[in-house]
Amino acid sequence: MASASKYGPLVGAVDQGTSSTRFLVFDSRTAELLTYHQTDIKQFFPKEGWVEEDPKEILASVHLCIEKTVENLKGLGVDPTEIKAIGITNQRETTIVWDKLTGEPLHNAIVWLDARTASTVEKLRDKIPGRNKEFLKTKCGLPLSTYFSAVKLKWMLDNCQQVVTAINEKRCLFGTVDSWLMWNLTGGTKGGLHITDVTNASRTMLMSIHNHKWDAELCRFFSVPMDILPEIRSCSEIYSVMSEGSLKGIPISGILGDQQSALVGQACFKEGQAKNTYGTGCFLLYNTGQQPVISEHGLLTTVAYQLGRKQPVIYALEGSVAIAGACIRWLKDNMGIIEKSSDIEKLASTVKDTAGTYFVPAFSGLYAPYWQTDARGIICGLTQFTTKAHIARAALEAVCFQTKEILDAMNQDSGIPIPSLQVDGGMTENPLLMQIQADLLGIPVIRPSMPETTALGAAIAAGAAEGVQVWKVGDKLDSCTAITTYTYNPSIGDSEREKRYAKWKRAVERSMHWQSDEEDSTEGNCM
Repeated sequence: MASASKYGPLVGAVDQGTSSTRFLVFDSRTAELLTYHQTDIKQFFPKEGWVEEDPKEILASVHLCIEKTVENLKGLGVDPTEIKAIGITNQRETTIVWDKLTGEPLHNAIVWLDARTASTVEKLRDKIPGRNKEFLKTKCGLPLSTYFSAVKLKWMLDNCQQVVTAINEKRCLFGTVDSWLMWNLTGGTKGGLHITDVTNASRTMLMSIHNHKWDAELCRFFSVPMDILPEIRSCSEIYSVMSEGSLKGIPISGILGDQQSALVGQACFKEGQAKNTYGTGCFLLYNTGQQPVISEHGLLTTVAYQLGRKQPVIYALEGSVAIAGACIRWLKDNMGIIEKSSDIEKLASTVKDTAGTYFVPAFSGLYAPYWQTDARGIICGLTQFTTKAHIARAALEAVCFQTKEILDAMNQDSGIPIPSLQVDGGMTENPLLMQIQADLLGIPVIRPSMPETTALGAAIAAGAAEGVQVWKVGDKLDSCTAITTYTYNPSIGDSEREKRYAKWKRAVERSMHWQSDEEDSTEGNCM
């Protein structure tokens, strides 16, 4: 086996995303990715607007990826005992409830994209003066939306008798994906740890954005019993150890929601730094320092990170776009326009523009900056000249236009225009998308050569934890994460940019108020 001096102490990271799970191993001295294993996660669409995943499949995928990655390490001649800590980063808001006596899920995971709760949101708004969906923002930083965990949990309380029964019998636990994984990886029914971190907790609508504790008033508003909630911890501390498998006994010492993890992985530790992640959705986070900033332009106030129990909580403004990579997946799976997602660039490159076609992929309504649950996807500007290549290019432009909308909102809130945009995520490997993004923003777009910044953030949090401390947050971190980048510069003028953006805005207007209450089919009984 390789000696420690060859690679330095290693840190592992579980990256449990919406469409896949991975386990990655980094060298803490250089931030180099040594190896990883990835497996896809199946999504279920039982009804229109519903998106679910199997919690047991999610857990099994984590175990599989860990074991396969350990095998990869051995194949490289690296001793797996060099892994000194493990971090977890996860799809946020996705809601899981389970039986603490049996360990069995009480319902499939309701994924963050799921829109079944549109009617739940409307009923909750009836309890608010003026039906103002922004009413809770000063307390939790978030608008009332189908997006967040409390609304999904409220739907279960209203529709799933097995959940209600388990709550009444004091055997129900609630958590986001990080909590489900932590509980199982640290023992499950045999003493598993029921915790979450402050970033994931800030996405539930149940945590006070000011004191970082579960808020009794918010819990009453959503009818959520506080005894089912996990304990809120910092993002970087030794929580417990792996209870089984090849890495049994290794500390788990880092938890971050995936978008916050990417912010850490991109080393956005200074106030005013921002990054945009392109995955299933698209998420732009802007570091606002130690004070929460309440947006006036449709953005979310969220916790960015807390790297240690005694460290300050750092905040961010976030612009969230529901559909980015999911739009490309829809073109592949539902429409058959491409055979695999990576084909989108080649197809879109066969035409020089969209020929006036605009695609607003509001499959789950519109998130930031509109928060319109009644919006639906549209393609407009079609003529007999339009081909699947134009639609493919319009899909890529949709991702970039949505990013421009949230960047504009962020510039208005901060008062200081962002001079360039740091990007990461799987879609950034598409050069055409990145060039379109630079063109439509009118600023440089900077992509790291090592795209795994989400997993890297979790590894940094785990490796920097007190008691592990193989990864020092500070000048060493800044230097080791300052890896090679590629910059895309704008290639079009302001007049063309503004003309295309104005047409996009017209298309967005046409997508709104499409789904009326009378034809809302998103409600239903527990499956």
